[in-house]
Amino acid sequence: MTSIPSGSPNSSDSAFNPPDLSPGGSAWQELLPPMTEHEASVEANRCLYCFDAPCLHACPTHIDIPTFIRKIGTGNLRGSARTILEANFLGGTCARVCPVQELCEGACVLGADHKPIQIGRLQRYAVDHVQERGLQMFTPGAPTGKKVAVVGSGPAGISAAAELAKQGHAVTLLEKRELAGGLSTYGIISLREPIEVAQREVEAVQALGVDVQTNHELTGAAELDILLSQNDAVFLALGLGAVPAMGIPGEEHVLDGLDFIEQAKLKPASIQPGHKAVVIGAGNTAIDAATMARRAGADVNMVYRRTEREMTAYRHEYEFALHEGIHFTFLTQPIEVLSKHGKVTGLKCVNMALGAPDASGRARPEPVKGSEFVIECDTVIKAIGQEKPALAQILGLELENGYIKVNDDLHTNLPRVWAGGDGVRVRGSASTVMAVQDGKIAAASIAEALRAGGVGSGQ
Repeated sequence: MTSIPSGSPNSSDSAFNPPDLSPGGSAWQELLPPMTEHEASVEANRCLYCFDAPCLHACPTHIDIPTFIRKIGTGNLRGSARTILEANFLGGTCARVCPVQELCEGACVLGADHKPIQIGRLQRYAVDHVQERGLQMFTPGAPTGKKVAVVGSGPAGISAAAELAKQGHAVTLLEKRELAGGLSTYGIISLREPIEVAQREVEAVQALGVDVQTNHELTGAAELDILLSQNDAVFLALGLGAVPAMGIPGEEHVLDGLDFIEQAKLKPASIQPGHKAVVIGAGNTAIDAATMARRAGADVNMVYRRTEREMTAYRHEYEFALHEGIHFTFLTQPIEVLSKHGKVTGLKCVNMALGAPDASGRARPEPVKGSEFVIECDTVIKAIGQEKPALAQILGLELENGYIKVNDDLHTNLPRVWAGGDGVRVRGSASTVMAVQDGKIAAASIAEALRAGGVGSGQ
């Protein structure tokens, strides 16, 4: 078993004072405060406005970063926001949740010898300026008479709907949940993105004339056929499924990490992670769940069957968790959830050793015989990834390694049906910004097919 040694930033001896847990309290507020006008001006004027800027190329949605920063420097915040939102309709969300350290800021030429430009915070400053005031940067295009249905109102769905509406197509955006916004609304903790930000983006797409229909779920091929009979094209932004089962005794006592994050976002004062919580997993979602449990006052231990090197969480997220006082126990595999009278008392685990690489290219963890031990806890939360989109097969979509198979234009094998977002992410990593770019690509492909007077499967 590999653990963080005592005395490290996340040891049990580290001081931690739980923040204010009341609604609107400090425990749930954004980690980074908004920039002041002076801070934004100073930061914008640090930018070198590079020709052929590396930051622009590092952005999956290709925002013209030097231009929007220059406009901030000259006080043209509306112009700056328009530059951002033309390339990324969810610029407010992405300013908060994009791994900028790995993308635009990581590519900043000042990063080698100086501090990189705070691109994410500047983007947030400009976009919030217009969205907090209800200013709309775009108008619907001249009506084309064409109709498109978008299923799923997460980042890919909203992005596609906005781009299509700007070109004059009549768009209906269908969402199975009570609120639109998908992952931005339900799956990103308030410390990173308050729910108000996601809802402002929903309002912005509605301002373009998009008909957003909530509590409307696509459940089968017959319903898809109806959508195709009523529309000229359909874009599926289905996302992924639930957290998969671990298949261990006592699993019925385990909390779903996504459900826990949703509750922490929508009803933060109601979460009760107990005194000692264990989070199974070491991805970004696992760290989010652990963070909320920690902020609610629990002593949190994250259990992962591999080592720090193989974690799927970004390095800066790992360091953030350490700073929060979260423990990590590596090379550890849960094998049973222990309980008494229906209440969790511990997590039985076994030590692991790394063997040969598996299909993911990471070293395969193998159990060490006779190394079982128990971690005392009263809450267990699992955040071990999400299941692939089960609905895809029901709809008759061709799959690739369990994900929806699409071509470069995001056509599926079905005529007049496109797909994007996490549900097609067999190539590249799943992220909000990649989903936004999928929406743009699909919208451009759909619009071109509609202009040509017909659509096809593209396969």
